[in-house]
Amino acid sequence: MRIEVPLPKAYRLLNHGPVTLVTSCHQERMNVMAASWAMPVDFDPPKVALVIDAQTLTRELVDASGEFALNIPTLALASTVLALGSASGRTVDKWAHLSKIAAQRIQAPLIDACVAWLECRVLPEREIERRHDLFVAEVVAASADDRVFREGRWVFGEQELHTIHYMAGGRFHATGQAIDADAALTPIGRA
Repeated sequence: MRIEVPLPKAYRLLNHGPVTLVTSCHQERMNVMAASWAMPVDFDPPKVALVIDAQTLTRELVDASGEFALNIPTLALASTVLALGSASGRTVDKWAHLSKIAAQRIQAPLIDACVAWLECRVLPEREIERRHDLFVAEVVAASADDRVFREGRWVFGEQELHTIHYMAGGRFHATGQAIDADAALTPIGRA
């Protein structure tokens, strides 16, 4: 079941640095691309930064619509993420094997198989976008799968539901075991 995430806590959906699937839409055209360069940059209102290359279909759609969604995939989707990041939406229908769900506040669809979703509206900074391919956006809605995100925190159990980090060359790492620093580490100065 999807649960709402309070917007001041939306940054926690990205804070652990997972690969994202960026969905975009303008008029009848839609695309999805894999992106590892997404990060939270502010709390209230929540903002994210995302790099989108100028040559991509996603960039064309985000430039036209002023919005995108960040979808957080799992280990079970690693092959799909690699395939989505290796093909162009101009030549391949990337949605052919993905199930879409409607977003709450933007037109871009969300990917049902993911475990967290951030709906974003671009805060126009044309010079930064042009020079650095860097977009800053406000998160206008956030939600997560309660199997892995509860009480404002990631809670990973089942391995297939762990989020993933792209390490290049087709290799991913799954998010690992949670460690409570207060209980697991010797306090500084007491060794």
